[in-house]
Order: sequence, then structure tokens, then C-alpha cells
Amino acid sequence: MAQYNVNNIMVSSLLSSIRDGTIAIPEIQRPFVWDPTKVRDLIDSLYKGYPVGYIIVWQNPDVKLKDGTISSGKKIIIDGQQRITALTAAIVGLEVVGADYKKKRIKIAFNPKEEKFETCNPAIEKDIQWIADISTVLQPGFDAFSFVNEYCDKNKITDNAEKSSINKVINTLSQIQNNSLGVIDLSSSLDIDSVTDIFIRINSKGKVLSQADFAMSKISSNERYKGDLIRKTIDYFCHLLQNPGDFDTIKNNDSEFANTDEFKAIAWIKDENEDIYEPDYTDLLRVAFTSKFHRGKLADLVSLLSGRDFKTREFKEEIAEQSFKDLKESVLQFVNKTNFQRYLMIVKSTGIIDSSLVRSDNVMNFGYILYLALREKKIDAVIIERAVRRWLVLTILTGRYSGSPESMFNYDITRFVDAADPIDYIEQTEAGVLSEAFWSNVLITRLNTAVASSPFYNVYLMAQVKSGDKGFLSEQIDVKSMIEQRGDIHHLFPKQYLINNGIRDKGMYNQIANYVYLQSEINIKVKDTAPNEYMATVLQQCEDKKPVYGGIVDKNELMQNLKANCVPEDFIKMDVKDFNRFLDMRRKLMAAKIKDYYESLK
Repeated sequence: MAQYNVNNIMVSSLLSSIRDGTIAIPEIQRPFVWDPTKVRDLIDSLYKGYPVGYIIVWQNPDVKLKDGTISSGKKIIIDGQQRITALTAAIVGLEVVGADYKKKRIKIAFNPKEEKFETCNPAIEKDIQWIADISTVLQPGFDAFSFVNEYCDKNKITDNAEKSSINKVINTLSQIQNNSLGVIDLSSSLDIDSVTDIFIRINSKGKVLSQADFAMSKISSNERYKGDLIRKTIDYFCHLLQNPGDFDTIKNNDSEFANTDEFKAIAWIKDENEDIYEPDYTDLLRVAFTSKFHRGKLADLVSLLSGRDFKTREFKEEIAEQSFKDLKESVLQFVNKTNFQRYLMIVKSTGIIDSSLVRSDNVMNFGYILYLALREKKIDAVIIERAVRRWLVLTILTGRYSGSPESMFNYDITRFVDAADPIDYIEQTEAGVLSEAFWSNVLITRLNTAVASSPFYNVYLMAQVKSGDKGFLSEQIDVKSMIEQRGDIHHLFPKQYLINNGIRDKGMYNQIANYVYLQSEINIKVKDTAPNEYMATVLQQCEDKKPVYGGIVDKNELMQNLKANCVPEDFIKMDVKDFNRFLDMRRKLMAAKIKDYYESLK
């Protein structure tokens, strides 16, 4: 059986197939991102008879209906959405939805004398040599004879040869709908991995089409089970989370959806100002699917939405119907205001008070998956909070979801759902990955890095936030406030001091064990002096009560500040020859603080 067919189809036939539903455009409501000049160039290529690339469609599998009969699957466009939208806008004259979710017309103008296309502008609209909008020429029933005569009269063209030339040009323009596009028709027997591989090989730009893209295409092309509403719920929620100012535009632009319960369910997000967790549509889809279906592979979602029975390998309508019903429910659980805000409260209670503290979106995604799945199991709220907190930190420390997360998501969600008590599974996992060797050896080694965004350093900062620690040498200002206000990280052994004394390797003076949150005004005063010098002044200010570096004027408070920032007491006597010893000492103190912090989450 052929895996795909390559054919040519007239532009008019393609647009007709879309209108009658034979071919489904899955993302018709998504923003049109092409620049108008690309639309112009596409029309120009059609006019000149040049090839304009391929449209890739994927045949949905045939589905067995409840009465035993077979329903033929639609074809879904998986590549070529923007090209088709451009053709629809220029040829049919329909409005498109821009990146700001506002509807707009893209008018392509044409100069018959020069046979030149341009994006329409006010100057062109006033110029009688130009046809301001070619869609007027491409409408059914267009009268070319009358149009040519009128055009020639306006432009005072009396020469018969020139009139004939204009007539020929207009006829060529009116026939561009009869020019062809290449269509690659992929078989329904192909799995997602095969389709992705074919897509990448064909696509000259090497664009990667994700499994989430396939899933979203499958969702929105099924209007029978309200997939279009599910798709809009996902898209609009993610967009409004980052661009709340577009709420009224979306509401006015898509008034039909604005009257649905789905829109009402996401309306609250316009007033949300948290930026710790800003999921995109892939994140939302992954969380909704895994938390509800207890599977980690999005390819399985595509199969379920197609109606696949994993046991018999048949495609059944009832499976597709139930899958859409479950997906809708899980998407609404994701966007639910109470769920979303309570999850963020748990995240912040862990010490994650800024998105910079979690580099992995997958960590945040699985945290929400766990929260939603445990709520559906009706686990006690206190246990849910404790489990989610511990799991968030565990997965950051172990890099559990780095790289491709699907297999690990699948593994973890299955075991969490099967466990009578989620804490049991967490403790089993801890025994394997957070052993004493991890705390006393592995973690200390991982802290030996100059990467400021290291997840291990971030967990150390989370520990400081959780403990309410003050910044280094700060009497009142805490680390939490400095992080939230994008405060500065400075060197305990000043960088210039180390460079002046022969340590010029960035990988050494920028070790994270040499980093501390320090008020800028204190750092400016310290300049490039040795620790034993500026700390002598700090000790003196604790004697004479005259602050120079920060506001601490009590030695006991100073010692507590050093301890909170994992700075060894010997630091007050150190200079450059002690730098390596200092780094070793501080890494051990930081690792111990991280361990104590993690234990406090239990």
C-alpha cells in the first residue's frame, strides 16, 4: 500500500474542497503570520506559472460507526495553512486574523500595464493604473470585456494593440485560480513519527512539526465533537496569559465563541498577572492529556481522537467521541481559575517565586499534571500540596524531565495514579535518586560550576527564599525581594580582586559558590578589596555601631547572616590564597542547606 500520493490540484478546486469540508484546515482561527509581501509574491508566482510548493494533507483513518458501517475520514492539512489562508485572503477577499487577533483584509493590487503586483496602499488606491484589489477580478461571474473597456477608458488607452494586450493580461489574471498546487496526500496508515519524518524531508526549511501540532490539527478539524471549541479554548487561554490586553479584541472578533461557556471559563485570565508559569499550547495540551488519560505520549492522543482501539487496532466512533469528551473536561480543568491559582500557590510556597528559578517547562508541567491527577483521585488537599512541593524540587535536583519527557511522564503518572498514597511513590523514588551519596557527593560536585542558571544553584536560592534569608550583609532586605526585583548577584571574592591577583579564568571567578545576592550599594563600596579587608570593616562596624557595608551592627546578627548565606566563618580572614578552599567549604554548606530545605518539605 502506497504511503503517500503526489498530485496537482487547481487552486479553485482546493478552495472548493475546503469550503465543502472534504479537506479540513485545522488552524483557520489561528493568527495569520505571513507578511503581506509574501502574499504578493505567492500571487505573482501563480500568475507567472511558477511552482508555489506543496500542500501536505494527512488522511484521517476510516472509523467504524456505532451501527457497524464505515465512515471515511477527512483529510487534514498539516502543512500549507498559511499559504491557503493567503490564497483565500487575496483571491476570495476574506478577512484574516492577525497576530493581534484583529481581523483585517490583505489586498493585493495589480498593474495591468506593468504586470506587477503590490500590497495595496492609499497611494495605489488613488492611482487609476492599478487594480486596487485583485479579488474583484477573481469573483464568479466577472465580466472581463466590460472591465477592460472601463479600464482603458479611465487610462485613456485608445490603441487597439494596447487594448488587446490589456485584455490578455486581465484574462491571465482571472485564470490564476486554474493554476495548480502540489498536494502530498499522506496515508492514514502512517504513524506520527513517519509523518513527521516525511514532513521534514519535504520541507525545504527543515521546520520541525511537533506531535502537539498534529494533535491540535486533529482536535480542531473535528467540529462534530466540538474540537474547534477545545482548540480555541487552548489557543485563547495561552495567548491571553501573555497578552491580556487582547481580550476585548478576541471577544469582538470571535463573538460566537465569546458566548460559549468555554470562553467564560478562561475570561478570568485577563486579570492574572503571575508570570511564574506561562504555558503555551503544547504545555497545556500535554498537561491536560497526561493528567486525564494517564499517558505521556501525545501520539497516543492523536490515535485516541481518531478512535483507535489499542487492543483490536480498529478505529471506532465511540472511542473518538469519548476521547474528545475527556479532553474537553481536562482542558477545562487546566484553565479553571481555582485549579490554576492553587497550583501557583503551591509552587510559590516551595520557594519558586520567579520563573527564572525553574529552567525546565517540563518540571512545571508535570507538577500541574500531578496536582490535577491527585485532585481527580480526591486525595486530601494537604497531601496534594506536600506531594507536589516535594516532587517539583526532586525533579529539578535530578533533571528527571530534561530532554524528551514523554516516557518519564508516562512512567510517573501511571505509578502516581496506581499508588494508594502518592507519598509512597515519592519515597520510593527518593530512595533511589536522593540517597546519602547524592547529598554528600553528587550534589557537591554539581555545585562545582560557573553556570549561573544551574538548577542546583536555583534550588539553593529557593531554599533561601523558603527560609526568609536576608541578602549577604543586609539587615532588612531579603533574598526573595532581591530576586523579585531582579536584584544583582555579586561575587564574595570580588571579580576584579581575583583578576588582579592572577585568577583570570571566568570558569573560576564566576563559580556559583562565589555568588551571593548582595545589595548593589554594598557591592560598589566593596569594589575590588579582599574579603579579609572588607570583612574587617564589617566587624569594626559591629563594635562602633557605625555601618559602612550594610546595616548590620551586631556580631551575632552578622554570624547568622553568614550562616544563612552559607558563608563559612573563616571567610572573614580569607584572601586570594584561600579561594579554592573557600569554594570547597561553601559548596558543602550550600549542599547541606539544600538537603535541609528538601527535608523541610516532607
